[in-house]
Amino acid sequence: MTMRNGRTVRDLRRENRTAVLQRLYFDGPMSRFSLGPATGLSSGSVSNVVAELVAEGLVEEAGSVDSAGGRPRTLLRITPGSGCMIGVDVGETRVRIELFDLTLTELARTERPLAVDGADPHARYEVGVVVDHVRAGIAEVLRLADVPAGQLLGVGVGVPGIVERDPEDGAVVHGQTIGWDAVPLERLLRASVDLPASVPYWIDNGAKTLGQAEMWFGAGRGARSAVVVLFGSGVGACVVTDPMGPGRALEWGHLTVRVRGRRCRCGAQGCLEAYAGAEALLDRWREAGGEPPTGTDEETALTAMLAAAYPTDPAAVPDARALAVLEETAEYLGAGFSDLINLFQPERILVGGWAGLQLGTRFLETVKGYATEYALRYPAARVGIGLGTLGPDAVTVGAAILPLADFFARGGRRAETETVEEQPAWTSTVRDREAH
Repeated sequence: MTMRNGRTVRDLRRENRTAVLQRLYFDGPMSRFSLGPATGLSSGSVSNVVAELVAEGLVEEAGSVDSAGGRPRTLLRITPGSGCMIGVDVGETRVRIELFDLTLTELARTERPLAVDGADPHARYEVGVVVDHVRAGIAEVLRLADVPAGQLLGVGVGVPGIVERDPEDGAVVHGQTIGWDAVPLERLLRASVDLPASVPYWIDNGAKTLGQAEMWFGAGRGARSAVVVLFGSGVGACVVTDPMGPGRALEWGHLTVRVRGRRCRCGAQGCLEAYAGAEALLDRWREAGGEPPTGTDEETALTAMLAAAYPTDPAAVPDARALAVLEETAEYLGAGFSDLINLFQPERILVGGWAGLQLGTRFLETVKGYATEYALRYPAARVGIGLGTLGPDAVTVGAAILPLADFFARGGRRAETETVEEQPAWTSTVRDREAH
């Protein structure tokens, strides 16, 4: 049955299930009585939806609470083991794979290094190597947690670069900084990874998955709009205008901050990433005469740079070269933040990623000062700038949220279990007339 606004009864049932699942997920445990005001549904609708979800094993009882003058009210919650998701982070130096239950409790994790000493930087991202790491990692986490593949709601993957959707190949990745030119990653994963065809893949920009995680569970909660920036070897960002909806990935790291400036790894000159990414910071320190540790990964080397510039021993002399590079970087970042403020006027700007969290603890206040100085006064006075709260591993959490968000949008039904309702009798009659 189609209603006047174009929605069907099936649409309405799905929306009601989505509303109940989301409220229980983010605010539960809750009673049936509390679900009514929280979702805007009638008590009858809540009872019907809850009965369905309990029968399907998606919702379970979680104790009871006293009511005012009546019987105790039964609390309901999402059943943790009713589904699982895998989150994958294709990072700068490793591929991280994590398995979560429906409440995002980590069940298993593994990491596969990508670093290749002395080789072309693009060699570490050789597509076949990345696909093999994801294949082996998915098999490992499922084995470690003893979870059957059929229990997966989906696999979410965060990648560097721009992701487009192709009708035949699915997600195609354009990662200019890592040497990926129209890589059909979804098709390659489907051909390589031993999972049922019914398990969907959700592949998106890593900054976007970080933004999703911070908005749902981290420092973005309660904000109407935010920009979440990701600092690793490179720089990325995600702008969010709907707290529950997907954000939009921005190639913020390739904003030109200095005309004819340093060469960026994307090939252009003067990009923000050429001054603010961890790889660029270490290169600039080395060019200034500094001595980054050799034979270590970028994370360890950046820690050493920060320790040299900001020694904990009061008697130690700061490394003037490292300090000068970092102070200049703070101004570049402040200018970059001011562009985000002027363009999007967000309620919050959140800094994440392993390099962002290291840098932010040292000079975020300085960056804020420059951002305020360069931005328009009105939006600058209304934005809060702070660190993300989910830690350096948040990309995998955000990647796992991608199939979870789709599961909620379907009302807690898997894609392959969607039923096709019988069409009204008149549809076949009309089609027969159209054929003549």
